[in-house]
Amino acid sequence: MRMRFKPYARPELLACDYHAHAPLENKGRWHSVFARPQQPVHLELGCGKGGFLARLASAHPDINYLGIDITDKVLILAKRNIERIYAEKGMTPDNVMIMSLDIERILNAFDERDTVQRIYINFCNPWNKKLAHKKHRLTHTRQLALYRTILAENGEIYFKTDDDDLFRDSLAYFPEAGYEIVWKTFDLHADEPDWNIRTEHEAMFTEQGIPTKALIAVKKPMTADELAAAVAARNQRDKEESAAIRAEKGIQ
Repeated sequence: MRMRFKPYARPELLACDYHAHAPLENKGRWHSVFARPQQPVHLELGCGKGGFLARLASAHPDINYLGIDITDKVLILAKRNIERIYAEKGMTPDNVMIMSLDIERILNAFDERDTVQRIYINFCNPWNKKLAHKKHRLTHTRQLALYRTILAENGEIYFKTDDDDLFRDSLAYFPEAGYEIVWKTFDLHADEPDWNIRTEHEAMFTEQGIPTKALIAVKKPMTADELAAAVAARNQRDKEESAAIRAEKGIQ
C-alpha cells in the first residue's frame, strides 16, 4: 500500500537532533557526527519505520548506528519509534542517526573514510516481477560491490528476507562480490539465534506462515579488476535472462 504524503514530516525531521539534514555534506566524516566518534559504526540499509533500528541501537550504546531510507514519510516513523523506545528505557538517542538517501547511490554520501563494521539489510524489495529490475536489489552483485568501499575487511552483512527467489539469487551474489557466506538458514525461527530482533515485516510474514531466510556474509579480499569483472558478468547474465523471458513472452 502506498504511504500518504506527510507534510509535517520534513519540519519535524529538521528539528530532530539525530536526523542528518544534509547527508551528502557528511561524506568522509560520518564518525564525527556521533557523540562518541571512536565507537564502531553499523549501518541499516532500508530502515523503514525504525523499530528494528531503535531496539538494536538502544541495546548496544557502545556502537553507533546509522539508518537509511529513501523518503521523509518513512523516516518520520523511524524518528518517532526511536524517540519512543529510547524514552521507555530512559536513554538519550546519542548513538543513532537516520537519513534519507537513495541506497543505489550510496557512494554519493560515503567514501573509504566512513568505515563501518556491519551492514544490516532486512526485507528489502525483491524486484522480481520484471527481470530487468533485478539490478535494483540491495543484495545485487553491483550493490554489494559498492558496499565494499565502506565495509571494513572482515566486516559483516546481515541479510534477512521472506522472498525465496531473492534469497536464492543472493546466495550467488555475495560470493561474486567477494563475500564469504559464513552462516545461512532457510527458516530463521526454527532455531532462532539470540541475536535476532524480529522486524515488523518479519512478524507479519511469520503470522502468514512464510519462513524468514537469513545469512551472514563476511567481506574478503578482492582486487578491483576481479570485482569489475564479476559485476560485468552478472549484468550480462541478467541481460541475457531478461531477453530470453521477453522473447518467450513475445515482447519486443
